[in-house]
Amino acid sequence: MHQTIRDAMTSNPTTIQATTTAQEAAQKMKSEDVGSVPIVDGDRLVGVITDRDLATRVLAEGKGAETPVSEIASKDVVTVDPQQSLEEAARLMAEHQVRRLPVCEEDGKLVGMLAQADLAQSGHDTLTGETVEKISQ
Repeated sequence: MHQTIRDAMTSNPTTIQATTTAQEAAQKMKSEDVGSVPIVDGDRLVGVITDRDLATRVLAEGKGAETPVSEIASKDVVTVDPQQSLEEAARLMAEHQVRRLPVCEEDGKLVGMLAQADLAQSGHDTLTGETVEKISQ
């Protein structure tokens, strides 16, 4: 069965605004038990903040907890379309060494997030294993 990203993604993910502070972003990640949060302007994706961004761009550089996420977020974000295949998503995860992909409509509207765990739950065991192996290299 050919599954699309829409079939496996988490819809309506938790988001933050560009003015959100690093501390607020970290608190949101903790309360939601996630490793990244999309940053939106309205409903349009403008970036992603990850736990790694917080460690390397705030703590390691001595920036304060009040630093806006717009200053530390990843802005060149690889995204996928909800109609793409899970195989394509897995390829992009491996190619770009990422564990999560924002899912956006053509107009940039964020509609979901696809994580490695979503691939695993989709029943694509071989695909999931290959993706994890390539990301971990």
